[in-house]
Amino acid sequence: MMTELNSHIKLDQVSRKYYCPESEIELASLTRCEKVATLVTETRAEGAAHAAQDVARTINQIVREKGRCVIGLGAGKCALEVYDELVKLYFADKVSFTDVIAYNISELGLGVVQADSEQSTMTRLKRRLFNKVDIEPGNIHTFSHEATKENVHRLCKAYEHEIVENGGLDLVVCELTKNGSLAFNEPGSTMISSCRLMLLSSDSRSRVAEAFQCDDAPLTAVTLGINNLLAARHIIGVAWGEDSAPAVYNTIEGRVTEQVPASFLQMHSNVKLVVDLEAASRLTRISYPWKVTSCEWNPYMIRRAIVWLCQQTGKPILKLTNKDYNDNGLNELVALYGSAYNVNIIIFNDLQHTITGWPGGKPNADDTHRPERATPYPKRVLAFSPHPDDVVVSMGGTLRRLVQQGHDVHVAFQTSGDVAVNDEDLMRTLMLSEKIAMHYGVFKNEQHHIIDDMRQAIAGKKPGDPDNEKVRYVKGQIFTCEGIMSCGYLGVAQDHIHELRMPFYTADPFGTGRVTDADVTQVMDLIKSVQPHQIFVADDLSDPFGTHPLATGAVLTAIDRLREQPFMRDCRVWLYRGQWGQWSVDRVEMAVPMSPEEFRMKRDAILRHQSQIHDAPFRDDADGLLSWQRSIDRNRAMADHYSRLGLASYEAIEAFVHLDF
Repeated sequence: MMTELNSHIKLDQVSRKYYCPESEIELASLTRCEKVATLVTETRAEGAAHAAQDVARTINQIVREKGRCVIGLGAGKCALEVYDELVKLYFADKVSFTDVIAYNISELGLGVVQADSEQSTMTRLKRRLFNKVDIEPGNIHTFSHEATKENVHRLCKAYEHEIVENGGLDLVVCELTKNGSLAFNEPGSTMISSCRLMLLSSDSRSRVAEAFQCDDAPLTAVTLGINNLLAARHIIGVAWGEDSAPAVYNTIEGRVTEQVPASFLQMHSNVKLVVDLEAASRLTRISYPWKVTSCEWNPYMIRRAIVWLCQQTGKPILKLTNKDYNDNGLNELVALYGSAYNVNIIIFNDLQHTITGWPGGKPNADDTHRPERATPYPKRVLAFSPHPDDVVVSMGGTLRRLVQQGHDVHVAFQTSGDVAVNDEDLMRTLMLSEKIAMHYGVFKNEQHHIIDDMRQAIAGKKPGDPDNEKVRYVKGQIFTCEGIMSCGYLGVAQDHIHELRMPFYTADPFGTGRVTDADVTQVMDLIKSVQPHQIFVADDLSDPFGTHPLATGAVLTAIDRLREQPFMRDCRVWLYRGQWGQWSVDRVEMAVPMSPEEFRMKRDAILRHQSQIHDAPFRDDADGLLSWQRSIDRNRAMADHYSRLGLASYEAIEAFVHLDF
């Protein structure tokens, strides 16, 4: 399935020589800002495979030298993908775990999470690695699940002592989290911190809730300290995805600080980080290669350089001078184009042409420099929404504009989004249904049993337990009906709203199943039915529910399979963001502005999603804002950025990137 969308887009924009140089000399030049040895791979799959090979090679070497290898293992999502690849190497006879002694480097809860609990990191390690390889059960060690506030300090010291008695950690495999933590060493952890009980931050609890698909994550965790991890002879760290990019940058190029515990890896002499292209996107050699090497200048890189130069100087594009270019290492561009003015006008016009009030194309107009074609008009438009609210939250202003301008607009809810609906919203709906039925004398025994069953299911649910089928259905209908009302408010006809209920989502209790041909076929059938001239697809792949990458992957695979169809030759695919991220200005290919009145309309449409506007399970940032609030801020920030570049000033802008297929 075509799920690694961001990497594919970036591959078209970033020269391979920046992340895969041909010689050691080139590598030394490119990485002179980097303080930790780092391998950048094109995709997370390639990164996981490479990290697994490094782990296997290290285990084999240490076993040959010492007779056994003592390893510490993290259980984050990125690390688990490495273990999947490690299992493949085991079955290929590339590595054995007979002489491996393994230690869990962190565990959730205190006297709450049991050894066999779904909310146990050890459970994840067993399922993804230990139960599939030849490690001796007696060589698997974890924190005591009998820990209490009174004895946790003593048990932590005993755990440290046990590691020392076994000769210390030869290798640690862990991931960099998006807040820069290592294991559960939260920001503020010191370099000399030892094994201890940690109070988890809201960001870490959101990460745990994401990983274990639960509403209520534990408040605490027991973790090896920074000092314990740095005592290991080898450390292999991994990170994938754009949401990891800030932590990766701060770890590799930032200063050593307690606010980014992973930055202490700079103090270790034998560390290797493996990151994919998206996670590496903020590194100097990827984002600002002109600082470390001679650039391969393409339109994307030139635009990126000029946007960066405006930020550095605080000037709009048309006020940049030759001196500004020379003082900031961009003299190559001046030499190529003859003067700052020549570069300025090219990039100014380039960005100006991304702005359009006609996202479906303006009829009877010269479309030479417009993002969308003037014909055909009107267009058939199909917007895919992983959850029922994504399309409105991320591109509600554009959706309304398309309807107003006469296009035939269809919206597809790919899933019901039931896992994003709180128990409280369900209980309120059940109460309302019961009261209405009783008032009109139509409350039957069957209805009573169904409602009572759902109430009991909610009351008896433990942390980490999935909802049963009845509860999932009602929660899904709550969210779906909100989505229908929201789209209707923006003018989308109800018979143009398609509820796909994709199998990968409905068949899995946590809504994160595996995408199969059944999902792709469903999307293909809808595309063939609508035969759109425009398809809008969500690119918010940092979605904490895990739904977006799967839903988007199914759409992209369907588009790929249909690419030779005659109607697809006249179809363009646009990628939107908003819920969990935003395009940077240098990547935007269509910017749809909104007036203050239009922006209020979008906000009012968002507020139709009552289950999401007050206390949705996942919040976007540590400041407590919900994802839709963050999206509103991003729309304003995009408009402000365009204004500071010297372009027209708007209330808000929704941004899109064109995908060639």
